Amino acid sequence: MVTVEILAIGNELLIGDVLDTNSHWIIKKITGMGGQVNRCVILPDNLDTIATEIQAALERKTEVIFTIGGMGPTVDDLTLEAIAQGINQPLEANQEAINFVHQKYQELAEKGYVDDSKMTPARSKMGILPKGSIPIHNPVGAAPAVISRVKETTIISLPGVPRELKGIFDNSLPSILQEKFGKNFYLEKVVMVDSNDESVIAPILNIVCQDNPRIYIKSRARNFDTDIKFKVTLSYCSSFKEEVVEAINKARQDLRKELGNAGISLEYIE
Repeated sequence: MVTVEILAIGNELLIGDVLDTNSHWIIKKITGMGGQVNRCVILPDNLDTIATEIQAALERKTEVIFTIGGMGPTVDDLTLEAIAQGINQPLEANQEAINFVHQKYQELAEKGYVDDSKMTPARSKMGILPKGSIPIHNPVGAAPAVISRVKETTIISLPGVPRELKGIFDNSLPSILQEKFGKNFYLEKVVMVDSNDESVIAPILNIVCQDNPRIYIKSRARNFDTDIKFKVTLSYCSSFKEEVVEAINKARQDLRKELGNAGISLEYIE
C-alpha cells in the first residue's frame, strides 16, 4: 500500500473556529484508492512547526504527503515557505503559477467580485513556489495547488477551502494520483449484528479476521442499551475487482456462519 500522511494547517482549526472536514474527506478518498493513511495532524500557522513535520514525514519515507491550507495571499499563509524549508529548497517565482493567479483575478474583476486584476505583492505571493515544484490547476479559486517531489515522496499542497480542495482533487489530480496509487478497486460492506454487547461478538470477529486476513473488519460501538445493534464494516482493496468481491463475500458468509453458531443474527446493509 502507498503510505500517506496529511497535514491540516491553520490556527482556525486548533482554536475550534473551523471543523477539519477536509482531512476526513481525503482519508475516505485515499482509502478508496488503496492507500494507507498512517498519520493525520493539525498544525498551527507556524513556519518551523510545519517544516519540522515535513522533514519528519520525509524521514519516515512517506510516499505521499498532503498539506491542506496556508496557500493564500495573507502573511499567515506559510505552507509553501515551510515546505521549501523542509525540503531544503529556495522559494522562487514560478511564471506558470503567476500567470494562473493573474488570469484568475482578471476573471474575478470582470465579474465584479474584486475591484481590479493588478498583481499586488499579496497576489503574487501565491505564485512563489519551492524551487522545482509545479503548480496544479485550481478550477475554483485563485491559488494553484502545488506538487513538490523529494526522491520517492510526492508532496501535494491543497488550499483549505473545501470546495477548492475537492475541485482540485477530483478534476486536476487524477492522473497524478493514478501514477502513485495505480488502478485499485475498493469495496466496503456493512452489516448490522443483533447483539448489544461488543464483548460477545469480539471473539467471533477475531475468528473471522484470522480466516480472512486480507479483510479489514471493524465493529463500531456506541453505547449500552437494550435495543442497540452493532455495525460491522468489512473492507478490502486490490488491483482486481473480482478478487475483492469474492474475498468480501466470503468474509460476510463466514461472519454469518460464526454468528449463527452463537445464536446471533445479522442483517446486510450495503
